[in-house]
Amino acid sequence: MSKPRRVVIMGAGGRDFHNFNVFFRKRPEYFVVAFTASAQIPGIDSRRYPPSLAGGRYPKGIPIVSEQELPTLIGEHDVDEVVFAYSDVSHEYVMHKASWIASLGCDFTLMGPKATQLRSRVPVIAVNAVRTGSGKSQTTRKVCEVLKSMAKRVVAIRHPMPYGDLSRQGVQRFETYADLDRHKCTIEEREEYEPHLDRGTIVYAGIDYVEIFREAEQEADVIVWDGGNNDFSFVRPDLQVVVADPHRPGHERSYHPGETNVRLADVVVINKETTTDYENIEAVRSSVQELNPGAVIIDAASPITVDHPERIRGKRALVIEDGPTLTHGEMKYGAGVIAARRHGAREIVDPRPWLVGGIKDTFRQYPNIGPLLPAMGYSKEQIRDLERTINGCECDVVIVAMLDRVDAAGLKKAGAKRGTTSEAGLGAGGMKRAARKAARVKTKR
Repeated sequence: MSKPRRVVIMGAGGRDFHNFNVFFRKRPEYFVVAFTASAQIPGIDSRRYPPSLAGGRYPKGIPIVSEQELPTLIGEHDVDEVVFAYSDVSHEYVMHKASWIASLGCDFTLMGPKATQLRSRVPVIAVNAVRTGSGKSQTTRKVCEVLKSMAKRVVAIRHPMPYGDLSRQGVQRFETYADLDRHKCTIEEREEYEPHLDRGTIVYAGIDYVEIFREAEQEADVIVWDGGNNDFSFVRPDLQVVVADPHRPGHERSYHPGETNVRLADVVVINKETTTDYENIEAVRSSVQELNPGAVIIDAASPITVDHPERIRGKRALVIEDGPTLTHGEMKYGAGVIAARRHGAREIVDPRPWLVGGIKDTFRQYPNIGPLLPAMGYSKEQIRDLERTINGCECDVVIVAMLDRVDAAGLKKAGAKRGTTSEAGLGAGGMKRAARKAARVKTKR
């Protein structure tokens, strides 16, 4: 037998593990030397992909190391191929990585849907995006709402966020808040799961999506894939919904793999239209029509509501926004900033003088973050640093533009009043018609 092809998978704790599970794990012609962890998600290196998930060919598991160690890995292990397996990066970024890897002597690979997408026994509607922070979450919840109105049993399957003990995260099922506590979910996980649970939707997530789909299919008439970043779906969908962001026009054709999503879409939702300029909306529309002339385009608002707007007027407001949207998502503002301006905040407080620990590191890595605070909570240490930053900040009110139950995740400020934002539904009949069609007709495979 010929020598196995030696592979390193570049990732960020999600797509990389999935590609290994469905393609490399049982193929003796390949041997995966290591995973590397990008700087997108802090603190996920210096771990091992456990033997229980890696399979019999990897009795010691697979090391996960920093991406910066690639030259050493390639030299020490005579690596043949490097697979790029993370998302929400520019086309230019990807090609710089390709050039780097080629200079080290290896092939550089991007894996597509044919090699990595699973097949489901029940209809699947996938919700993906052109960039992180485009509005996938509220779109996913709207799709679930439409399906439930048809008396369908709906299960949401979330793109992976395996930030904890990997050996315990193969298959995760969430039905109640107690499940979130039992699995020791991070802020990022809670932000995605809690709104589903509040609406009575069961959520599956984890690492081994072959097993996740096998279990979810037992209790679902329709599965809704709740995407992460701007990655494409882990399962072949019967209906592909892609959310585009007119606050970042042009990104639908210049970011990986968001452009892939646009080209695959059955439906493209141009979101947030009431908070941007007409020219931006039309620029996105033109791009979508050029890349995918057959896609149905839905124009949508993502209205912002605040539970206590009277607490904002005339106050110095600290705004807390979704972390990934501000960091690798490159947004300078979000719903919280818009709410602060709309409701008459006297000042949006820049938190930089009060940053501590890992939150200070985040601002050092992403210096273009605006005068607001990304809710970074991938670990207990980050949550602690976030809480210390909030409590130290000199402000009158805290506007939280993410979790409904922030205090449960460890974010507190003594004496502070906080506003929250929540999504409003898409008022588009096109989405309802598309969802109903996908639920009724199982595409032949």
